[in-house]
Order: sequence, then structure tokens, then C-alpha cells
Amino acid sequence: MGKVLVLGAGPAGISAALYARRGGAEVTVLHKGLGTSALSRAEKIENYYGLAEPVTGAELERRGMEGARALSIEFVEDELVELDYRADFKGYKARSAKAEYEADALIIAAGASRKTLSLPGIRELEGHGVSYCATCDAFFYRGKTVAVLGAGGYALHEAEALLPHAAKVYLLANGGKVDREKLPQGLEVRPEKLASLQGAGRVEKAVFEDGSELPLDGLFIALGTAGSTELARKLGVMLEGGNIKVDGQMATNVPGIFAAGDCTGGLLQIAKAVYQGAEAGLAAVKYLRSKK
Repeated sequence: MGKVLVLGAGPAGISAALYARRGGAEVTVLHKGLGTSALSRAEKIENYYGLAEPVTGAELERRGMEGARALSIEFVEDELVELDYRADFKGYKARSAKAEYEADALIIAAGASRKTLSLPGIRELEGHGVSYCATCDAFFYRGKTVAVLGAGGYALHEAEALLPHAAKVYLLANGGKVDREKLPQGLEVRPEKLASLQGAGRVEKAVFEDGSELPLDGLFIALGTAGSTELARKLGVMLEGGNIKVDGQMATNVPGIFAAGDCTGGLLQIAKAVYQGAEAGLAAVKYLRSKK
């Protein structure tokens, strides 16, 4: 029938994987590892159907994954850094720190982004030099000076996308730890803590806590790892209020891409995530059948 790639192994991702697999698709679940999801950090789950006694979020997560493995669903623990549409086989390619994965349909269920940076100037300058997608906007910074805010693999990937276009690219680690052995050539690290981002209607400079300044034409945000909305934005998926916009079958505006769970907003509960995952899995199977 075809391949479905599910991003995220929480309730929405597992539910989507189960329904897609039972529908006949080959399913791979790409996730960041046990203990990294919002569910795994929950001390007790006691308002969920079928649980006579409270259970930890970590235990519920483990049970869900075991049930999926029983159906020969493949799990890959890896950090996703890029998603692309491939016209040559009319499907999607995901690239991680370790490998590449291809799929005919994609289900985004990597949760909601809960990590923010309260830095004066960022919100005010969004769309005016502050960007969240190097692949999307690198072209507009040809010959200019830009910076990527972040210190992990996701930030390094965004910097690599900018280096062929910009005259100078900085990595603003903001006190974070950077693996310097993985730094691409030409990327300069500024490890200092940031105080603010400034500009009169457009990004002009980053100001550090020690009072020093760095003139900039643009700033790309790449904190932590790529979440659902960051990944969706790169593929042209529409957002609404910071969430992925879906229809009743969890389909986005991009054919073959579905979303479920916290990343779609609304009630951030397991019951809702499981329902949306089921809808997304079934819709992905229907989409694959329509491609034959």
C-alpha cells in the first residue's frame, strides 16, 4: 500500500500508527526517546478510561509502545532536523542526525512546543528579521549577516542551511553547550548570554548581558529540537494561533500530511490525542489508497 511516517510516540502518534498499520500501511514511528514526552513526565494518570488504578505517564507510554510493536510497527529513536517533499516519488523525506527516511504520507504528532525564550525584542520583530525556518528564508539573506539562536543539533542544521547564502553566520548559544566538533566550517559561536534583540522596525543587533553588541540583519530561532509546528512550517502547512490547522479528518492543507494531538491545540488531554491519532491514521490510509 505505502509507507506512513509518524513523528512522535505519544498517545496521538501511537494511536495514528496503530490505525495506519491495521489499515495495511507500513509504519515507522520516529521519536526522541522514552522519557522525553509530556506524557512521560506526568506523575499520575487517573482520569482515563480503563484504568482502575492510577498509573504513571511513563508506564502508560511504555504500554502504548509495546502494543504498537506487537503489530510490527517500527520505532526509531532519533532527532529529526529536516523534512522535504520529494517530487520524484511524490512523497516525503525526513532527515535526522543519523539517517534519512522516506514515506508516502506523514503524520505529525510530536506534541506542542512548550519551550520559549522570553527575550525582549523577539516577539516584536517576528516577520521583520526574526524567522523560524532557515530553509524557507535563507534566500532573502544573501550577502547579509545573520545568526541562529540555539546550541543543539537543530540549531547547527539551520546554520548549515544559511551558510551558502549569508555573508556571515553566527551561532548564539546563549549560555548553552555547543558540540564544537560538529561545527560546520565558517560558523562562528557567540557563547554569551543574550539580553535583548533590537531594531527600529527590523532586526539590527543582538545585545549581550555583558553590554557587547552584534550587528545583524536577521535572527533564526532554533531552540532545543524541532517541534511539530517548526517541522510543519517548513513544508508550507498552515498554522492557526500557533497550532497546526487541520480539518475533521486531521488533514492539513498539504496533501499527504496529517497532524494529531497537542500540536493541533484545543484540549491537551490523552483522550483527545488518542481520538485524533485514530482519525489521522485512518485518513492516511485512505489517502494512500487514493494514490493507486
